[in-house]
Amino acid sequence: MTNIPVMSLATVLVFSATLQVPAFATDAAQSGTSFVENFDKIDQEVWYISDGWDNGGHQNCTWSKTQATVQNGLLELTYEQRKAGKRDYVCGEIQTRKRFGFGTYEARIKTAEGSGLNSAFFTYIGPTDKKPHDEIDFEVLGKDSGKVQVNQYVSGKGGNEKLVDVGGDASAGFNDYAFVWQQGRLRYYLNGVLVQDVTDPAKIPVNAQKIFFSLWGTDTLSGWMGKFDYKGPATMQIDRIAFTAPGDKCMFPKSVTCTLN
Repeated sequence: MTNIPVMSLATVLVFSATLQVPAFATDAAQSGTSFVENFDKIDQEVWYISDGWDNGGHQNCTWSKTQATVQNGLLELTYEQRKAGKRDYVCGEIQTRKRFGFGTYEARIKTAEGSGLNSAFFTYIGPTDKKPHDEIDFEVLGKDSGKVQVNQYVSGKGGNEKLVDVGGDASAGFNDYAFVWQQGRLRYYLNGVLVQDVTDPAKIPVNAQKIFFSLWGTDTLSGWMGKFDYKGPATMQIDRIAFTAPGDKCMFPKSVTCTLN
């Protein structure tokens, strides 16, 4: 929590959320079971929906289970003006109940539109789960939805941010975000193209993490996320999430795993 201005989604969001979910011990080398989720529904044995709290003064919305729904085969996380808890806005977040380690993570996402909003696909684990703070992030900031920020934290140390051109407006259509996490290597992909290759072991997480999707807003982190400018309800849509464990075959056509050497 000491590095909120350093532009980490999980740093500013997750500590309260992880208090709500049972933890179990594992590490990155144990990976987890490969899966593809196309969101015909939200399976609450797999996913936990954040509900009824906010994560501090930097977040201007209250997590609400009503803001995480499935519509026409898409997971929709929504942000809108409605009084809940101590906030005048509500927002949506889901996370896996289990942890996953080394492997390929892929999500097809259309982000929300609006300055001051953050649409994120990330993994996280931290002290509330009796582990160091590790995370791997894709974050699209509504102030400039033509770019996505990639970032990772290792034992609470960040400073690895990189902005990548989406090649269009991430809120206007779906894009494929993926990372391949291995012992000693972490690769980020955007629409199948390698955009960041991390090979310094000191900059690569080693603890298994939970998978998150979230949409939230801020009044205070304007230097990072843009000046908050509410113009009506906003929606982040997720068409698919997949995890492929090391050595498993690719889980769907056009998966990054199908083309990896």
